[in-house]
Amino acid sequence: MTDATAFEPPFEPAFEDVIAAIAFNADGLVPAIAQAEGSGEILMMAWMNREAVLETLRTGRVCYWSRSRKGLWRKGETSGQMQRLKDFRVDCDGDTLLLIVEQDGVACHTGRRSCFYRALRDGKLDIVQDVETDPSTLYGHTHK
Repeated sequence: MTDATAFEPPFEPAFEDVIAAIAFNADGLVPAIAQAEGSGEILMMAWMNREAVLETLRTGRVCYWSRSRKGLWRKGETSGQMQRLKDFRVDCDGDTLLLIVEQDGVACHTGRRSCFYRALRDGKLDIVQDVETDPSTLYGHTHK
C-alpha cells in the first residue's frame, strides 16, 4: 500500500497473514508507533496484542493493549482524541509496528500533541511542546 490516505481494512483472510508477520514478544505484545499522517510527526508509542491488531484492522479505529488496565484500549474512548488508521506497516523484523494515523486533537494524556514533548537541551530535559488541551477536560483529572 503506497497511498496512506487510501487505507481500507483488508479482507478477513488477509488478517492471518498480517498476524503471522508480527513477532509478538513473550507477553504477546508488540510496540506500535503512531505517526501523524501528512506531517510525519511521531505522536506516541503503545503496545498492541493480537486482538488489538485485529480490531484495528477490522474497524480502522486504532486500538491498543493497556498494560496497566490489562485490557483493550480504544484510543479516544474516554478523551475523544481518536486515531483513525491510514496505513499499517510492519518493520523488517516484524517486531515493531508503524501506524500512520489521523489524530483527533492531542495524542498525549498530558494534553500535548505528542507524547515526545521532552528533549535533551544543554544536558537536561526541557519541555519543547506546550499543553494544547487541559488534561482535566479530557479525563476529568490532571496528569504531569
